[in-house]
Amino acid sequence: MSLTELIRGVENHEKTLTVFNSDGDVVETLRAQFGDRNLTVERETSDRTPASFVVLSSDEEFVTAASLPSVLADESPDETEPEFDSETYRPILDHLDETMFTSYDTDQMVAASREIEDRAWRLGKGELHAGFQKLSILGPQMDVYERLASKEGLDVHAYAAPDADVPEHDSPLTIHVERAEEIRESWFVVYDGAGIDVNKCALLAEEREPRSFYGFWTYDSETVDWILDYLRQSYGLVEQ
Repeated sequence: MSLTELIRGVENHEKTLTVFNSDGDVVETLRAQFGDRNLTVERETSDRTPASFVVLSSDEEFVTAASLPSVLADESPDETEPEFDSETYRPILDHLDETMFTSYDTDQMVAASREIEDRAWRLGKGELHAGFQKLSILGPQMDVYERLASKEGLDVHAYAAPDADVPEHDSPLTIHVERAEEIRESWFVVYDGAGIDVNKCALLAEEREPRSFYGFWTYDSETVDWILDYLRQSYGLVEQ
């Protein structure tokens, strides 16, 4: 299985969020709120309880339930960046692991990547692997990744296809120059959590339209381990 096939596998497992005992406006609000996820929002009524609540299911199997207020995010028109740790609707996000996002632009991808990079920086140890598609894209990010690589105990790897010279650097950053199509098309940031499962996280996406990315992020340790093992086994050639 390749990185692209992993994305397709996640994409094919769409979850359903069913809203009980609420009006259509709330349903539309939730559809907009989770519009960048691979998630269907439906509306139903139940005479067993007067309270409004939501149920998350996957392949018609129950996953979790939450009160409606705990799921509705506070509206903030100036907030456009994706958040990995939004406390406003944590009960559902806890179970939306590996849920697809769609049509993220470059700014959104950078913001999502920074969440993982920041975790690696704060913990200061383990392995961080990042795919930049092309060396010309890696170049402008060298300051960030040299700083990460300078952290004692943090082993940092960058992957890119050759469309420019390998950037010069003095840090122990490992650069993998790869000609594989999936490296050229994929954007990923994967952190092994220094071997601690609860700290593991990954972002994996592919560019399906010019600078428009489709993919997922995950805190599932087994998925993170699979991506890391795949990268180590498939792309061991080190240019510098």
